[in-house]
Amino acid sequence: MIDRNHAVYMLAALALGVAPLSANADGTIHVKLTDNMIQLDPATVNAGRVTFEVNNATSGNTEHELVVLKTDMDDAHLPVHKGQVTESRFKKMGEVEDLAQGSTKHLSLKLAPGHYVLICNRPGHYEMGMHTSFVVAR
Repeated sequence: MIDRNHAVYMLAALALGVAPLSANADGTIHVKLTDNMIQLDPATVNAGRVTFEVNNATSGNTEHELVVLKTDMDDAHLPVHKGQVTESRFKKMGEVEDLAQGSTKHLSLKLAPGHYVLICNRPGHYEMGMHTSFVVAR
């Protein structure tokens, strides 16, 4: 149930064309690395300072990494050579390396609006499905 003050705030924000603050207004993206997938919450954020909270939630003892690439390419069609994406063909924004099973690391980047791809670029991991798209809105 929404109290009267909260409802008035929401209506005022809508009338001014401003979206009410959400739980992710601070630009934090929760990233879960599983055995063969990258899950994001949320998958879109506003431009500016973005913090990736990256957790390796694999079932085994597998190390992962998270690489942030700026590209308009589809995340499933990046160039691969010897089991790894050729990172030098893209604008690499940053990465979290050597993330042991069960651990969490943070990566904070200033991101402009556009399309990004997040990958785990350990040998063979991209090909197993460890990639996803990410959008930074204006």
